[in-house]
Amino acid sequence: MPDHHRSGCPINLALEILGDRWSLIVLRDMTFGNRRHFRDLLNHSLEGIASNILADRLKRLLSEGLITKADDPSHKQKAIYSLAEPAIQLIPIFAHLGAWGLRHRAATEDLAIRAQILQDGGPKLWARFMDELRHLHLGAPKPKGKSVLAELTEAYEAVKAQTAA
Repeated sequence: MPDHHRSGCPINLALEILGDRWSLIVLRDMTFGNRRHFRDLLNHSLEGIASNILADRLKRLLSEGLITKADDPSHKQKAIYSLAEPAIQLIPIFAHLGAWGLRHRAATEDLAIRAQILQDGGPKLWARFMDELRHLHLGAPKPKGKSVLAELTEAYEAVKAQTAA
């Protein structure tokens, strides 16, 4: 079977999976929002993803091995999505993209706080976060120390409450 990639360039190959308008947003919401069900991803999308687009992106991310899908034991008609190791390894990319956005775009304060924490925490924080995601999504042992996801969520909620006041 012939290879259907535009080229063998590593950047091209990554962009063929992640370079569309929604894939990184879906992965972001699974990563930072811990959204694991279709309805959660759909109803809490800040960017307003359409249901058909979300279904397509989830199918594509599944086929590329970035996420997995399993029956949700709490509900027969629901599926639970999990990050696979290749998606977890995107944390440094998310951190760098967020840092670039902080430097070059006008981000809102509440949505910028997580990028700032990731930038300030650097590779050690990213490694802790990846270990935590491996626990949450892959069943790896729970890492010691404070939850990075909880830290990021608490900071976001605090800034959101402060700006609402």
